[in-house]
Amino acid sequence: MYLDGSTCFDRLTPIGLAGTLTGSDISLTSTPVEGQVITLAGTITVNPANDVDTFTGNYTINGGCASGDTGTVTGILIYIEVALDGTFTSSGNQTFGVSGGLNQNGTPNLDGSFGLTGTATLDTPCFTSVTINPGTLSSGSFIMGTAVGLEFDTNNGTVTFQGTLDLNSYDLEFDSYLIAGNYTVSGGACDGTGTAVLRVYNPWDY
Repeated sequence: MYLDGSTCFDRLTPIGLAGTLTGSDISLTSTPVEGQVITLAGTITVNPANDVDTFTGNYTINGGCASGDTGTVTGILIYIEVALDGTFTSSGNQTFGVSGGLNQNGTPNLDGSFGLTGTATLDTPCFTSVTINPGTLSSGSFIMGTAVGLEFDTNNGTVTFQGTLDLNSYDLEFDSYLIAGNYTVSGGACDGTGTAVLRVYNPWDY
């Protein structure tokens, strides 16, 4: 787990969690971070509208800078094993498409992120061969919560995308979500920057 928006925690410091699951009830306790221990307790339910597991409950922090802080917490299970398509738009308003598929590694990296692998085709004469590089939170292709990074190695440089999975963009018809963000191309003849909107969806639902 990572905590963002708190003056008592460094948002880049990974926080380990351990606990128990009894039926649908779960309790988790963190490793101490500068004397601060976080406790989470709640229930896991499945949303019948999109078959997504959701955790709702409460947290408390004991010890250290944030001692006495309490509140509510909501978590959603995110797992990417999906088809991929979308559009890249350069700063000069030129576009090219992407299509392919992504798979999330089953074991997390040491920083808690999950590497992504897969295949892709970029619809532009700039790139005739593409490889998706698995990575970690700092580089390569990964997912951490709703943060998604994609790194495409091509015959004409590297396309690096950093975006956010929008959980409010669920499309029931296509069983899909949108990922929006920015990209850069470096190391080739087509270097540039721009924005991209990608769609990830279940390839077995029609």
